[in-house]
Amino acid sequence: MNSGSKKFGLLYRLLGIVGIILIVLTFLTPTWWVALQSIQYPKAMYPKGIRIEFKFDGVYNGCEGVREREELAVDAGADCLIEMNKINHFIGMFPVVQGVNDLDEEGNHVPYPVYAAESLTPEEIPSYLKFLDFVLRNSKYFFALFVLAALVFILYSKKLLAWLAILAGAVPFYFLGLYIYSLYWYGHHMGLHGGGAFSGIKPFMPTVFGEGKVAQFTTMSYPYYGFFIALAAFVAMLLAVFMKRKYIRHKLA
Repeated sequence: MNSGSKKFGLLYRLLGIVGIILIVLTFLTPTWWVALQSIQYPKAMYPKGIRIEFKFDGVYNGCEGVREREELAVDAGADCLIEMNKINHFIGMFPVVQGVNDLDEEGNHVPYPVYAAESLTPEEIPSYLKFLDFVLRNSKYFFALFVLAALVFILYSKKLLAWLAILAGAVPFYFLGLYIYSLYWYGHHMGLHGGGAFSGIKPFMPTVFGEGKVAQFTTMSYPYYGFFIALAAFVAMLLAVFMKRKYIRHKLA
């Protein structure tokens, strides 16, 4: 084996390992955040607005704590995820699927999405929300598959196996696809209780990136640091493919 082959062999393996580490970090960190602001939620109480954060396993409270509303300091309802669901309920939108963050009163995971705003039976929950809940709750297994694919790519040196590296590294695009379609679904299924207080709201596409307006609410939607970690993982895996191609070329030379 010549020196060039050794160099590129080491580089593609190191980049693959970096990619795996970044993929794991992506799973552990918030990927995107959404916030609503309006006059009834003053910045003195909610500096970040009614904010929620998205991870691959669920949706979480994005506020800095119940200190933002002292009168609700012992009330779980001060959680901005619950506040967001109240707003959704107000306009007739289904509540946010929370994944593994959805617990019953005893702190146990429930077998189907339970919403703070509505007492829906399993039969009444739309099939897409059940699917979304399934994806969030089982995301750790998908990520285990991504890590396994990356390991096979790293350890099996006789073939390029670029598709395994791309499968593992495409995590940010999986998120974007699921996020964008979920926003579309929520915005086009406004019949939770006959249209809510704003029964005149027509189906709409919620803001994917940037700022928008829904009724009296200003909406904000932006990537969080986990998304940039995911992009870094994708770049690392692409570079690993490039270096492995060079490794195989030099090895056969």
